[in-house]
Amino acid sequence: MRLHPGEPEVVDWRVVPVAEVVQRLRDASPGVTGRPRVIAIDGRGGAGKTTLAERLRQVVPGSAVVHTDDVAWNQAYFDWGGLLAEHILRPLHRGEAVDFRPAAWSAHSRLGSIVVPAGTGIVWVEGTGVIREELASWLDASVWIQGDLDEQERLLVARDGDSPEQREHVANWLKDELPFLLREQPWAHATLIVAGPAQLAHDPGTELVVAR
Repeated sequence: MRLHPGEPEVVDWRVVPVAEVVQRLRDASPGVTGRPRVIAIDGRGGAGKTTLAERLRQVVPGSAVVHTDDVAWNQAYFDWGGLLAEHILRPLHRGEAVDFRPAAWSAHSRLGSIVVPAGTGIVWVEGTGVIREELASWLDASVWIQGDLDEQERLLVARDGDSPEQREHVANWLKDELPFLLREQPWAHATLIVAGPAQLAHDPGTELVVAR
């Protein structure tokens, strides 16, 4: 498996029910009351973060997903931590609803806003770079998705296309992604590490492959 420099390869995986993963993440922050738990899902581009976040949202009634790509839209690739903290994580920690329309959305005529209803139990915040020192105090638990870099790059091409413009975008993204992840080492700070491309046979609807 090809991984980022400094990221240790997990070799001891096991298949667990998705419900068990949710319980382990809840257990990481037993004292949370009066507000949602904020749980980060991180991994490089193409790792399957959005898919995992949606599966977890479906398993946990009354939970919600925030995509950092929405916060970062028309921002520098990783220069959005302050926006996320101030306009989404801070109100969540106060037990408030979120209705945030980033300035870039207005500037570029993007409709809508980022909404998290009041009374949400868990907020899954997914995106590359969300497990970072800058945001550590706002996160109650976190998941890092480990996967082979070659496979993840192939999935990016399959998802987003292979046009010259997209190739340039991916190349520019990777130039920023590698030094950022080397500096932050999110895999070392995650509550759980799960497998991206399947390491063991499992039912993707009800199970996950998790590091022991």
